[in-house]
Amino acid sequence: MTIELPGYITAVFWVAVLVVLYAYVGYPLVLAVLGLFRTRGPASPETERLPKVSLLISAYNEVAAIEDKLTNSLDLDYPGELLEIVVVSDASGDGTDDIARKYEDRGVVLKRCEGHIGKTACLNRAVPEAAGDIIVFSDANSRYDRRALRCLVERFSDRKIGFVTGRTEYLSPAGDGGSSAAGLYTRVEGLTKTLEGRIGSCVGADGAIFAIRKSLYRPLDASDINDLVIPAKIVQQGYRGVLAPDAFCLEPAAPDVSGEFTRHVRITTRSLRAIFRHPGLLNPFRYPLFSFELASHKLIRFLVPFALFTAFFFNVLIVAVGGGPVYGAALFLQVCLYVLWLAGSLNIPLFFLTRPSRAAHTFCAVNLAILIGWIKFLKGEKFTTWAIQR
Repeated sequence: MTIELPGYITAVFWVAVLVVLYAYVGYPLVLAVLGLFRTRGPASPETERLPKVSLLISAYNEVAAIEDKLTNSLDLDYPGELLEIVVVSDASGDGTDDIARKYEDRGVVLKRCEGHIGKTACLNRAVPEAAGDIIVFSDANSRYDRRALRCLVERFSDRKIGFVTGRTEYLSPAGDGGSSAAGLYTRVEGLTKTLEGRIGSCVGADGAIFAIRKSLYRPLDASDINDLVIPAKIVQQGYRGVLAPDAFCLEPAAPDVSGEFTRHVRITTRSLRAIFRHPGLLNPFRYPLFSFELASHKLIRFLVPFALFTAFFFNVLIVAVGGGPVYGAALFLQVCLYVLWLAGSLNIPLFFLTRPSRAAHTFCAVNLAILIGWIKFLKGEKFTTWAIQR
C-alpha cells in the first residue's frame, strides 16, 4: 500500500535544501551577478600624505607571542613617525606587560586595563587615547605581511570608506607551513566579503586585521563582538567597508579540533547577540543593500544547522513511502556527507576521498558549532572575556 504524504512535506524539504544552498553557493552567485552592474571604480585619493596610524594589539597573557608580534610590527613597511604601536593588555599576569615595556624606547606604548574586563571593554578605553587618524585592530598572535598597513590604508582614499578589513591565513598546527582545515571556511568568507565590498559594504571584519577611521568609533557594550559591531556602527553612520585582499596576516590555527570548534561557538554566540541587539540593521527601507547582505551572510547562514536537520528528517520520511529516485539520491548524498564527516572526525584514511572528507568535516563541524552557539545565545551567555588556547 502506497502512503501519500501531505504536499507540505516535500515543500518543507525543498525549502530546507534551498536555505543550505543559498547560504554557501546562491548568495555568492547573487553577489557576483550584482557586481556586474554595481562594481565601484577606484576613488580619487583625498591626499598623497599618509595618515597617522595607531596599531592596537589586544593581549591577554600572550608572553609566548608578544615579542614576536612587536618585532613584526616594528618591521612593517610604514613610516615610523606615522605609526603608533599600542599593546592593549587586559590585566595580563604572565609577563606580557614586562616584554612590552622593553620596547618603549622604540615607541611602543603599553595600555594596561585592570580587572580582566575583556577585549571590547579594553578597546573602549584605548581607542579614544590613540594618536592615529586610522585605527588598526590586531591580535598578539597575528603576524602581519610587511605591506599590510599600506594595503589597508590606501583604501581610505575613498571618503565613503569607513572600515577596511584584511584576511587571516591560518597555519597548520603541525608546523609544516601548510594551511589548516579551517582554510576552506576562511576562503569562502574571504570570497563573500570581496563580492560584498564590490556592490556595497562587506558585513563584518576580520578581528585580527582591520582598520577604521578613528572619528567613526563609537563605544561598545563590553560583551559586543567588536569585529561585527564596530563595522555595523560605521554603516549606521552612512559609511561602508571593503576587503583589501592584499592585506593579510598569518596566525596559528587552534592546536586541536576542539579549540577551533570552541572559537566558532564563541563567534556564533556573540554574533547572534550583536544582530538581535541591532535589529534596525535588518530594516530594508533604511539599509536596503546592507540589510540584504547581513541577512544573507549572517542570519541565513546561522539557520543552516536547522535546515540540515529538517532536510534529512523529511527526506527520510519521503523515501520511506517511496518518494522516487530524486529523493533517494538526495538522501544518499546526505548520508555520504555525514559518513565523510565521521571519517574525518576519526581520522580514518579514505585515500582519494581524503580532501572531500576534510571538507565535509569542516562544514559539519562549523554547523554543529553554530547550533551550540544558538543554545548558548538563548541561555544568555556573553563571552565578555577570553582565555588563551595554546
